[in-house]
Amino acid sequence: MSNTIICFGRKLEHFSSNSRSKLSCFNQSYRGLISTCFRFLVFRVNPFWVQLAYFIVVSLVGFGALKMSNPKSGSVSPNNIDVFFTSVSATTVSSMSTVEMEVFSNTQLIIITILMLVGGEVFTSMLGLLLGRFRFEKRPSFDGDIVNSISNRGLQSDCSLTSKNISQEVELGRITCSALANEKPITDLESNKNLTSDSKSLKYKATGYLGYLVLGYLLVVHAVGSSLVSMYVSLVPSARKILKTKGIDIRTFSFFTVVSTLANCGFVPTNENMIVFKKNSGLLLLLIPQILIGNTLYPACLRALIWVLDKMTKKVEFSYILKNWKEMGYSHLLSGLHSSFLAATVFGLTLVQFILFCSMEWNSETMDGFSSYQKVVGSLFQVVNSRYAGESVVDLSTISSAILVLFVVMMYLPPYTSFIPIKYQKKEIEKEKVKGSQNESAGKSILEFVLFSQLSYLAIFIILICISERQKLKEDPLNFNVLNITIEVVSAYGNVGFSTGYSCKRRLKGKQWCTDSCAGFAGRWSNTGKFILIVVMFFGRFKNFSFKYGKAWKLC
Repeated sequence: MSNTIICFGRKLEHFSSNSRSKLSCFNQSYRGLISTCFRFLVFRVNPFWVQLAYFIVVSLVGFGALKMSNPKSGSVSPNNIDVFFTSVSATTVSSMSTVEMEVFSNTQLIIITILMLVGGEVFTSMLGLLLGRFRFEKRPSFDGDIVNSISNRGLQSDCSLTSKNISQEVELGRITCSALANEKPITDLESNKNLTSDSKSLKYKATGYLGYLVLGYLLVVHAVGSSLVSMYVSLVPSARKILKTKGIDIRTFSFFTVVSTLANCGFVPTNENMIVFKKNSGLLLLLIPQILIGNTLYPACLRALIWVLDKMTKKVEFSYILKNWKEMGYSHLLSGLHSSFLAATVFGLTLVQFILFCSMEWNSETMDGFSSYQKVVGSLFQVVNSRYAGESVVDLSTISSAILVLFVVMMYLPPYTSFIPIKYQKKEIEKEKVKGSQNESAGKSILEFVLFSQLSYLAIFIILICISERQKLKEDPLNFNVLNITIEVVSAYGNVGFSTGYSCKRRLKGKQWCTDSCAGFAGRWSNTGKFILIVVMFFGRFKNFSFKYGKAWKLC
């Protein structure tokens, strides 16, 4: 009986060991498959397709989450196209709206907040940095090779040697100079290999430092910004009353608004956007810096932060980032000179807009009820938002056409548009020429030669929407006109979110059946027009990939 039990136990042990072995092999194969697919995505697939897949997947997940959660009690649930439109708008940080924001419940507002966070330019660039680290391999430094060589020859004393205490060991006599001299001489080829290995190792570490720095940048700005906004709303009765009347939680409003502002999305949980807070100048002043440091001034702020950390910590990684900003492969990291000119350009364009806006709108209907101080702050807030943020304290349909055209130009400009004098561009031009000659020898795809410029695509999109909405253009020309459609399209392309809205007062007929809504102008479009605008939002989010297209088309 005992022999039978022992035999059974051995068989059971043998079976369990085989099972563990097979399970271990399966896990290794599974991890290997995932690693292979991941490396294929990182190294082989064009970044455009990776980002496109990312934003489409996030938009679809956001659509599903918004559909499964219930809207605010008493509100009618939006239809599928409007929910998907909102999800895409939040993911691409465009803030184009087809429904009123107060339709969404607190849970849905949190979902939209997450979509804006993971779709923001700073967040996605951080993911790119973390993925970019897989392009490098950690390699031992040159000093580490010496240490290993010495220790292998039995020259190590009681204390273990590192690259930091070699000189100390020599001074103490534990390692003699003759021992180091007896080492095999390093040839030029080996020296170059060691230098290359050191450079790659340092770049690997620097990329990690930069990734964690961007993550810290996001966390600190969100934490500080939401705390300040929450404190302001809690302490100022007029702002607190607005949220209480609308049934919006202060914490949700604060975090939602700060995430939207830093990502330059432009969504606000209220139907009227920031118009209801137009007299809360303190709140507007809190949001203005976040708008700038989240987009147009982000490269300048990032470089300034790295410079400060380099001076404080004296770490070689920060110094490497500052000196080798181009080799880091991070598009938001610019040279010191370029960052300075970028900051000057941002403030210059803001000043020009501010002067023109005040001169045209100071005594207009738009500024009725404002004090002089509120007019100054409100005007500054409005013109700062014309570059990608999209929050508004005035009704855009009431301002002059000249200012609307100015806003269209500002929405079209890329975020890092900068004025750089020609004498500072000569070196860059020469580098581009050398790089261009190298690329020509490598050859280009036929697709690059036939694609249009971005202005051409915008014209095509405007024409398509005019075709899809042609009946409304005839019946309601004051609302549906080419200027309003152009503003909506360029705003979606620039991922800004400005909209002239829709007014029943401007209808020529059928006013009695019309109900005013605080949703954007696109909310009155047909489903075909909304779908075209969804495509425009995606196109605008990836405009960095198409800046160089259209060069084959000559106008002379």
